[in-house]
Amino acid sequence: ISAISNGARHGVLFKGGAFLEALSGVRAIAFDKTGTLTRGEPVVVEVASACSAGDDLLALAAAVERRSEHPLARAVVAAAEARGVADRYPAAADVTANSGRGVSGQVNGRPVEIGSHAWFDETIDHLPHCDAIRAADARGQTTMLISHDGDYRGYIALADAPRDDSAAALAELRQLGLGPLVMLTGDHAATAERIAAAVGLTEVRAGLLPADKVRAVEALRAEHGAVAMIGDGINDTPALAAASVGIAMGRAAQALETADVVLLGDGLRQLPFAVRLARAAMGTVRFNVALSIAIKLIFFVLVLLGSGSMWLAVLADVGTSLLVTANGMRLLRWPRMNS
Repeated sequence: ISAISNGARHGVLFKGGAFLEALSGVRAIAFDKTGTLTRGEPVVVEVASACSAGDDLLALAAAVERRSEHPLARAVVAAAEARGVADRYPAAADVTANSGRGVSGQVNGRPVEIGSHAWFDETIDHLPHCDAIRAADARGQTTMLISHDGDYRGYIALADAPRDDSAAALAELRQLGLGPLVMLTGDHAATAERIAAAVGLTEVRAGLLPADKVRAVEALRAEHGAVAMIGDGINDTPALAAASVGIAMGRAAQALETADVVLLGDGLRQLPFAVRLARAAMGTVRFNVALSIAIKLIFFVLVLLGSGSMWLAVLADVGTSLLVTANGMRLLRWPRMNS
């Protein structure tokens, strides 16, 4: 209770003591990229249309993406609003998220699909821009391809930046002896590797669908035992559920419901603190149990030697309870989160 209270004061919510205990035994951590390792605030850096003005392509994409809360969707809508074209088309109807691939909807009764390069490789010809899209991917940008009524219309390239505290948090996790630290992302490999290099990650698994993330987490559990997964969006919820400890960052409703631990702050700096707190709590539990047993054994030996008394019995029972309670209450103030 003391450790959970300490965590709550620092913006780390444990949904029960079992999850505090589970986090103390974690040996590897898997990270989502967008919104977790990065700021989750990508910006549109390029709009390339195959058959119309770029502003019209952006307006068409915004009509579908305004129904989504994904960071990439918000970036598209923000760019359309900045160019004054956000209301050119009515909001899309029948919007469907194609998990890990993209989103589709009906704009003025005609289907619009927005998705990844890999998805369009399988479904829609985009030859006019294929090389340009690969070049954007190689620069570490995230590309969104758009089709309208079954015809390819163009692509939008976006870029995100790492969170300011990601590199420091990962370095602290390594100092705590955690490893491996793995990025699991649905983005293109070049994009993932650019972010990984910036934050100091060496293990990257890119181009993953939500089901692939689950398999990656299960493989880590089979190899390393207890594994934590940290993410911030609906695409991360299956992997959060598959991990030994699911950690949600931010306030995405689906991730919050699935996660065992919630980081309410804007960044990863609370994660090393949560690990240190969990380890301190379990260390205190073990110490208290050992201390209690030792005092009982000492009293038992004194009784056998004929030196036992009622006051010693009270000391061994109630006194020990008070002692371990006071020791446990130290966790209300320690450990503290590094500034």
